[in-house]
Amino acid sequence: MPSPAFQGSPSSRDFVQFLNSVLSRRGPEALPYEENLKYYIRSHLISLLNEFSSLNVKTETFTHNDGKVCNLLQVEGTIPMRYLEVTYNIPVTFWLLEDYPKSAPRVFVTPTRDMIIKRPHRHVDPSGLVSVPYLHDWLHPRSNLVELVRYLSFTFPQDPPLYSKPATSVLHDANPPRTMGPASSTTSPSTAFSASGMHSRVNSNPPLGAYPPSSTSQIPTTSPYGGAQSSLSLHHAYPPYRHPVPSNLSQVGRDPSNEVARRAAISKLVERFDHDVAEMRKSKEIEMDKAAGVQAMLKQNEEICRKGVQELTYEKEALEQQLQMVLTNTDVLETWLKENMKSDTEVDVDDAFQPCDALSKQLLECTSLDLALEDVFYSLDKAVQEGIIPVDMYLKQVRTFSREQFFHRATAVKVRAAQAQLQVAAMAGRASRHAS
Repeated sequence: MPSPAFQGSPSSRDFVQFLNSVLSRRGPEALPYEENLKYYIRSHLISLLNEFSSLNVKTETFTHNDGKVCNLLQVEGTIPMRYLEVTYNIPVTFWLLEDYPKSAPRVFVTPTRDMIIKRPHRHVDPSGLVSVPYLHDWLHPRSNLVELVRYLSFTFPQDPPLYSKPATSVLHDANPPRTMGPASSTTSPSTAFSASGMHSRVNSNPPLGAYPPSSTSQIPTTSPYGGAQSSLSLHHAYPPYRHPVPSNLSQVGRDPSNEVARRAAISKLVERFDHDVAEMRKSKEIEMDKAAGVQAMLKQNEEICRKGVQELTYEKEALEQQLQMVLTNTDVLETWLKENMKSDTEVDVDDAFQPCDALSKQLLECTSLDLALEDVFYSLDKAVQEGIIPVDMYLKQVRTFSREQFFHRATAVKVRAAQAQLQVAAMAGRASRHAS
């Protein structure tokens, strides 16, 4: 349900109480704003009315495009516009939607019955909806209503959105003549003060008597849409409307001053330049991000390739060592085959494997004696366990055989070392032959 509108000093206690009352409602009449954002809404409205006293605040029913209906805060009134060294007041309406101030308000230009919206207009559509860059770039908590109104006051003079209807049209659409003076009520013709201290809206449209029927009549400025001067004529109320002329003079009619056209052209060029710079910056940032991603991927692939080359090098060295072992064993087998395939005599099992050199023969003997002594130790352990020999004799024999076994094992270690040296020398000689 719409509430009384408030128009007056925003610093007064009544205005603060009005805002606290509408923002603290509960139940069906509660306003759909987030609790943690109501502080910003209150601050924005107080700052707005402190700077622009021609505006007033109230709650009204708003219908969305999908048919949803809800109660929202509405700011309506006039904002100043300096055009050709003359100050005009543009009637506007601000709707603070549900997610305000996270999103921009909905702004409409609301012409009176003697005004029309300029068509086409780059910032105002035929329904009066305002679309300016400040609304598109709205960002909480940086953006606010005061800066928005200042931006509109700066933007509208470049291309005024409203024009006065021709005098004949105004006279044709007017109601029966009314008195030219203020209304007979003791209060303002647009507001009335209630018992609770609030001002209620009586007439949503400015009184017809506030605008003279001719371009030369002067009256006191009593309408909320009047200018900032003490008196106002219809000629200076809004930029005059001109019918299109099918010649080059039509352009002069629309733009009364070359200075205004120059400023509008400069503003459009600056806006287009900013847009192009933003688009170029965005595309370059995308290209830089892609290049950085490719660079990171290349570094990762470089590390993988380096590790792969290192592993292949190690594997190559291991394969070369295995190849040398295979070549050595091949030479041994070929030598044995050549020696044994020539004789037709039967080979004795004990003589089937003969040492190839003195070192191998010595190693075979040492190993055989070592293993034989292990068998002797096993037999002595069994004998002493079964009581066949006394313990003192067992210890004496173990000490004697252990000394002998030690000498055989030490000799075997030295023989293996000598064989290893000979094997390395032989592998080096074969490698040089294969290389040549």
